[in-house]
Amino acid sequence: MDVKKKYELEAALAKEAQQISSGALKEENPLDLSENFSILCEACRRGDLKVCQEMISSGVNINARDKFDYTPLILASLCGHYEVIRLLLENGALCERDTFQGERCLYNALNDRIRNLLLSYDYAKSTNPLQPLAAHITSLLSRDTPKTTDITIEAYGQEFHLHKFILAARSPYFAKKLAAAPSTTSWKLPNAIPTESLNIALQYLYFAEAALRPRMSEEEEMVVLNGLAKISRQLEIERLFESVTELKSDRRLVRQQRTEELERGRDQMEEWFEDHIVKNKIVVDTDKVDKIEWDRDNSIFADILLRADDDDEEYYDSTDDTASAGASESFTPLVRTAEGPLHGIPVGPVRSRSPSRQRRSPKSTIYPAHRAMLLRSEYFLTMFTSSFREAQETSHLQIIKLDCSPEVLEVILRFMYTERADFDLQTAIEVLFAADQLFIEKLKQRAALIISSLGNGSTSTVEAENPRGETDAEEIVDIYEVIRAGWDTRVQRLEEFGARYIAYRLERYIDEPEFAQIVQESAKRVKARQETDTVELVDDIRYYLSERFRLRFEDSGLDEMLAEEPRYQEGEELADSVARIDLEGKEPEDALVPDIEAQIAAGAVRTLDGELAGDEFAQDAINYQILLGKIDRLLEKLNLEA
Repeated sequence: MDVKKKYELEAALAKEAQQISSGALKEENPLDLSENFSILCEACRRGDLKVCQEMISSGVNINARDKFDYTPLILASLCGHYEVIRLLLENGALCERDTFQGERCLYNALNDRIRNLLLSYDYAKSTNPLQPLAAHITSLLSRDTPKTTDITIEAYGQEFHLHKFILAARSPYFAKKLAAAPSTTSWKLPNAIPTESLNIALQYLYFAEAALRPRMSEEEEMVVLNGLAKISRQLEIERLFESVTELKSDRRLVRQQRTEELERGRDQMEEWFEDHIVKNKIVVDTDKVDKIEWDRDNSIFADILLRADDDDEEYYDSTDDTASAGASESFTPLVRTAEGPLHGIPVGPVRSRSPSRQRRSPKSTIYPAHRAMLLRSEYFLTMFTSSFREAQETSHLQIIKLDCSPEVLEVILRFMYTERADFDLQTAIEVLFAADQLFIEKLKQRAALIISSLGNGSTSTVEAENPRGETDAEEIVDIYEVIRAGWDTRVQRLEEFGARYIAYRLERYIDEPEFAQIVQESAKRVKARQETDTVELVDDIRYYLSERFRLRFEDSGLDEMLAEEPRYQEGEELADSVARIDLEGKEPEDALVPDIEAQIAAGAVRTLDGELAGDEFAQDAINYQILLGKIDRLLEKLNLEA
């Protein structure tokens, strides 16, 4: 680091320390001595993707530092774990060049590949994780088609076409007003408040950066600010006035405030989602779905219904209406036998049988939703702008069936409303396919990330089967299903993960008929395949198999020993060389007639073909050749060249 850069960094650090001590700036890397953070740091040292994902999902601050002043990102960078670094960066880990921890992270990067990855995530080149959600909601202010607005606000003759659910979620005033009168379609602003003030307030409510129009005169600015103060009090909008009037010349202060505003807005949207979408879902017998009539004039302003059917049909009817409706214990019966409102939501008549015996009946779950938020999906955007039935306005809300489980549908809705996507490994593949079908790319990548990190591909067979002293149920994945999912959804990350996962456990999979089948499927994916064309899956497995054993040799220093001129001769196989090294220094007759009992007592181990090896490194070298040979024989058996 040159002298000028050193002084600039020291000045920046001094300014940062002053701002933190005054309370103007939050400490981005606070000291964290909690057990979960220690587990995360240790996982970053070891390169354990699975544990890192578990700790991130539990809410650990990935930008904190331990008692030695190391952040998880610095530890992963120092130890050279590329996939862990990518996981941390994708989940919000910061690496800014003008901060102390950012400079440490870049300076300590093990290689240029990692350094380039860190630089690609520099804050100046990246966006806030909530920005896609904010950008979509902001775009609703100017979107004309398809029409999703349901309330008009007027000020000085100017009209603003808005969405009740956003106003109710973001403004306590509108929440109370619309709850009392959900059929309200217009609202006129008092003449004491200028249109410009209302426009700034609406920009704030719709997640845009609230700011005064440039080149205003002092008199105009004062009028607008006075109006802004009044409207922020009337609509009970926290920090609206402060966010406009506070002077922010520091980039980090601007970023911090913007992040806080987006997080506050997301929390409000999530609260609305839980209280109005999730709590008002309906669970009914599938054969009664068509009888549901949900009025457009409803208390949660829903304008569309989404349906998902259960796969499990082990249900039964009884004379109790609650059971026949499939209502959960958290709220009252969802479907009643007579006409009447449901939580203030008018629902049409749905008859319920009164059976005298138990029977199985499939169930469907109906979620109320808003087209405005579903437009985040290209699938729904195309649907609602088409001439098909789903785009037409009807007297009752239309029901759109999706090919997924209710659990996955709720994950999708939560993501589109809040940008949150928390689900386990067992759900991830179904989420992957549903997101691919609906063209929700970010959710698809999130599912792929969970599969590839919870699966923890870069562990050996022994480590995978007994990762921390006990078998982990979530570690058990159908790797063939994962590979096919990667192919079907065009997610390169899953294809790479599947090949790496198999390569690190190849001795378990190589003799399975399912493995031969997946190799054939990989070969058939090449259009107009020639005899000499590659089999992509096999090539990837060979690469990761080489990586698996190469890393073992590098860690032991064996690769340097093999590289010495007299010890590794041209044309000699790696396994032969290791075996020869192991026997060097012995008399010829000792080499020809080994004492097997002595070798076993000395810690010798057996290879995959049952032969004795001098030590675990010789075992690895021989096993590597054995596994490569098995791959070649499999390809010959399948009549494939690769």
